[in-house]
Amino acid sequence: MRVLVTGGAGYIGIELVKNLVTFDEVAEVVVYDNLSRDSFSLFVGRKHPGFEKITFVEGDILDSRSLLKNLADIDIVYHLAAKVTTPFANVDPHYYEQVNHWGTSELVYAVELSKVKHLVYTSSIGVYGSSDKQVDEGQPPNPRTFYAISKYRGEEQVKRLENKMKVHIIRCGNVFGYSPGMRFDAVINKFVFEANFKKKIKVNGDGMQTRSFIHIDKVARGLAELLRSDTAAGTYNFVEHNMSIMEIVDTLKELMPELEFMFVNQHLSLRKILVKPNEIMNRLANGSSQNLDFKAEIEELISHLRF
Repeated sequence: MRVLVTGGAGYIGIELVKNLVTFDEVAEVVVYDNLSRDSFSLFVGRKHPGFEKITFVEGDILDSRSLLKNLADIDIVYHLAAKVTTPFANVDPHYYEQVNHWGTSELVYAVELSKVKHLVYTSSIGVYGSSDKQVDEGQPPNPRTFYAISKYRGEEQVKRLENKMKVHIIRCGNVFGYSPGMRFDAVINKFVFEANFKKKIKVNGDGMQTRSFIHIDKVARGLAELLRSDTAAGTYNFVEHNMSIMEIVDTLKELMPELEFMFVNQHLSLRKILVKPNEIMNRLANGSSQNLDFKAEIEELISHLRF
């Protein structure tokens, strides 16, 4: 089986590729990435077993000719490539639209002309907009940011393939945790960095805003297992913890009692998003539906910091 991963050199992509190359049924993993984030962690460091299966292609998802060429004889595509910039999800709407919407459209067009049998698209829980109670996949999308709008439009493009092949749309929560290609604009990763090296973190608003989070290892394992599971095609939420910002701060204070925090615009109550975990995806990631302990996940992340 040959697999192509768009955005395979990114934060999630690196960990997904690490999982895929361990599967006996996977003969080759094509990492298709334009390296726009200047993240080269995939290419350096300790050699992992199975990495000889990787082929790298520097390519853009807006380049349909390159996509068509590299999709030849591919069996499954993981579409991770996207414009993601947290917390500036309402900046530069044209860039989000161009990459996340029309880039996905170009990929779908190329997939339609190929022999691909299975497409996995990583979307975002941001498509729900906001909620005061946990929502599931039956909740109508109501995206509020340029980023979320572009990801939902990407979903609509991917759905064109539903009658032609197996399609999974996976709406991921806010991803955190260690990876060589870490993003430090993600809230938990940013907090851990600031807490460890600065001993002080900034909280925007009153800190009561809630988000749904998931560890990078779970995301990578769950996505990889879709390749060899009988999980029905469809749209799935992929989250682990529903937490407020202050709950995250409290966990960090427990691990680092000397930590200080300050509020910025404390009078503001910011948007909440609460999403019900999907047991099917969590079983793929864990081998069970039981969640891991958040404090232990944070301790593990801290352990990867050099000093």
